[in-house]
Amino acid sequence: MNRLALAGPRRIGIRVLLLAMLLPGIFGLLALDTWNDYQAISRVVVDAYDQALIEPVQALNDSVEIDTRDMKPRVNAAFSVEAMFESTRPRFKHLHVGFTRVASNGADTTPPSPEQTLVGVPDLPPPPPGAADDVAVFYDGVYRGYPVRIAALHRTVQISATEALRVLSQAAESTGVRQQALADSWHHALWNDVRVVGVMVVLVWLGVALALRPLERLRRSLAVRAPGDLAPLDTHGVPYEVAPLVDAVNHHIGNQSRLLAAQSRFLADASHQLRTPLAIMLTQAGYALREREPGPMRETLRAIVAQLVRTRRLSEQLLALAHARDATQSAAARPSKADLNAVARDVVLQYLPLAHEKNQDLGWVDARGEAATDEVDHEPGEAGAEPPAPVAPVAANAAELHEALSNLVHNAIKYTPMGGRITVSVRLAGDSAEVEVSDTGPGIPAALRAAAFERFHRTDAGDAAENRGAGLGLAIADAYARRNGGVIELGDAEPSDGLPGGLRATLRLPFVRSNPIRDNTYFGDPDAH
Repeated sequence: MNRLALAGPRRIGIRVLLLAMLLPGIFGLLALDTWNDYQAISRVVVDAYDQALIEPVQALNDSVEIDTRDMKPRVNAAFSVEAMFESTRPRFKHLHVGFTRVASNGADTTPPSPEQTLVGVPDLPPPPPGAADDVAVFYDGVYRGYPVRIAALHRTVQISATEALRVLSQAAESTGVRQQALADSWHHALWNDVRVVGVMVVLVWLGVALALRPLERLRRSLAVRAPGDLAPLDTHGVPYEVAPLVDAVNHHIGNQSRLLAAQSRFLADASHQLRTPLAIMLTQAGYALREREPGPMRETLRAIVAQLVRTRRLSEQLLALAHARDATQSAAARPSKADLNAVARDVVLQYLPLAHEKNQDLGWVDARGEAATDEVDHEPGEAGAEPPAPVAPVAANAAELHEALSNLVHNAIKYTPMGGRITVSVRLAGDSAEVEVSDTGPGIPAALRAAAFERFHRTDAGDAAENRGAGLGLAIADAYARRNGGVIELGDAEPSDGLPGGLRATLRLPFVRSNPIRDNTYFGDPDAH
């Protein structure tokens, strides 16, 4: 079989989970921050380059003068401005100064004359229409096949009452330099973001590794432990977020340790209890083999049979106790409600023959009173029979309640002398239902009652040593009672009809209120309305 298939699907680690949760948000914030920075840098770069571009335009515009001899404009500092412009800028730089004659009289509708170039190239893209005088205008255009950024400035010079000159000064440069500056700033911002993300990933990776180092230490300590070592885990240095998990593991280890210790004690006690009858039977069988006469041999065989009966009873009790204390049984798989009155009545009917053998009076007191003894019982499956409404409904498993009550009644019959009395009664007391088993036997002293629920605990009660059991009856009954949310209490029984009071064992369970509509008893039981 493939070892990878045995390992199962690989789980997502804490590092990967943290990075998967943090990185999208960080990427989003960095992208937004980078975009805002890029927009701000773009404005700064554009403003800086535009400011440098407008300076030669203003210098040219200020150097334009009118020659009084022919009333034509002249550019006095054209060469120095061009030299400064070309020396401080890369190539693809162009200047232009031109003028047009316009009428200064608003009534004259004569169109302006064609533009005449004073300095520079004559074919730069014109500025957008409507530009005001002495106001710098920046715009983008295409000149000789490559994109350019152009700064333009208009100036109107009056040369007569009816005529004026409109001077246009322009400076153009290619956008490659500023685009390269923007690209460099964009790449620089991206590299900064990449470095931030890289540092964050490394910090998260190392931080998680450092935080999980105590857990790794726990893992290594568990790996080198002996198979039977159930000592609690060392919580020293464990992060407080993980401490509840380690505490829960320690709690589970403690439960398992107590469970294994209880199982070990149980197996040791059970083996000890079974070893004695087996040794007795082995001795009896050897004695029977040595006998020559049929009479003594038959007596020995009868003793072996009696010992086998007791051993079988002991084995059944051991299995019942193991089942009762099995905490892995799911409560959800058991029925949610049982009739304690019906279960107790069935147990009394089951043990009537055994009580009659000892000439004992095994009595029954129904939870409904004396009138209940006159009711006619129907066999299960009988035609026309309807299941009776529960008298004492409790949230428990009927089979387990039967086993618990059987042990209580069996103990009462065993320890009650010949001619004694045993009474099983059921009653409802507030929010609980109780079944009481009282006898006229020797009872159990108050100081020994708590220890009576321990397995293999025997008292000196009973009229003969052969009547004493293995000390499992009360332990089994108590285990089944606790398993179903109940409790067993021991007390003194009241004397009656000249017989002394013995032991009173009371099994108490939470009472389940019935729903008349749900249980179909609303129209049949007047007391339910």
